[in-house]
Amino acid sequence: MILKSLKSQGPLVNIVYLVIAVLLWLQSFMSPFGYTFFEGEYKDLLYSPIYSVTQHLPLLQVALSLTIVLFVAFLIQQINISFSLIKIRTKLPALVFILLAGGLTPMHTLHPVYLAAILLMLSIYSIFSAFNNPEPVTHFFNAGLFLSIGSLFYFNLVALLPAFFIAVSALRREPQFRDYFALFIGFLVPWLFGFSYLFFTDRIPEAITIFGNNILTPVNHFSKNYLLLGYAGVIALLTIIGSFKMLQLYDSSKVSTRKYFQVLFILFVFAMLSFALVPATSQEILVISFIPVSFLIANLFSTITSTFWSELLFSMLLLASAFMQVARYFAIY
Repeated sequence: MILKSLKSQGPLVNIVYLVIAVLLWLQSFMSPFGYTFFEGEYKDLLYSPIYSVTQHLPLLQVALSLTIVLFVAFLIQQINISFSLIKIRTKLPALVFILLAGGLTPMHTLHPVYLAAILLMLSIYSIFSAFNNPEPVTHFFNAGLFLSIGSLFYFNLVALLPAFFIAVSALRREPQFRDYFALFIGFLVPWLFGFSYLFFTDRIPEAITIFGNNILTPVNHFSKNYLLLGYAGVIALLTIIGSFKMLQLYDSSKVSTRKYFQVLFILFVFAMLSFALVPATSQEILVISFIPVSFLIANLFSTITSTFWSELLFSMLLLASAFMQVARYFAIY
């Protein structure tokens, strides 16, 4: 009864989650590596100085990637607690994110998408806070602000901006122009500061080239990588099953829960659209998509009535993540 044990609310389960995360990253600590960036990917405005410090320290990069994944998992859990996305009290969303990210072994090192994921979590928290709030403008502004800062680390996070505009309509019964305007201004402010810095340092042409590379550089880590495709297939299967389960529970769920999952679904869709339509987007976007998927799969594990099926599906995820470690150890790629 692995899943039943990991559903526990006791303080010991936090240690178990930490041990699982360390075990998933263990091979990367033993053989640390830096990410193979394409030209421009590491040159985004806020990530560039971090890269200049860490580029020759692969062990530090691996340690930072694990630390950030654990922090994002913590933020996922805080959102679940604050907004009661899952009916029963559970820490499973955090564990699911750790397992999903842990199985993506090529990403067990520092990448700007991890830092963007932290800002995305803050943006999600802000926009969720706008639901049924008589004064939501500040929350919409903060949502745009955090998303914008995240895009200065990982440029392709910009692709989620339309999703947040749609989220305004989903969360507000009668959205007003100022709601959208506050979101847009919040997003615009960091970029205005960024371009002001680039202007005074005479780096505007260089920045335009970097932005172009972050959109147009063809990157595909999935081509003939059947192991990664298989892992993505397992996650896709769990996501589909979780979606059907959510639809079954939709009518009996609270209005707020429905709205929050609608927003998460919209974010997932736009992340996948970015993967499909932006040539430079590849495996790193999975880290972003894992955030909404973690809530969906955790909801599946928490609400499925059959012990057999819940344990089987959870074991599928656990084994898939573990197998990716074994495959890397034996260089099965």
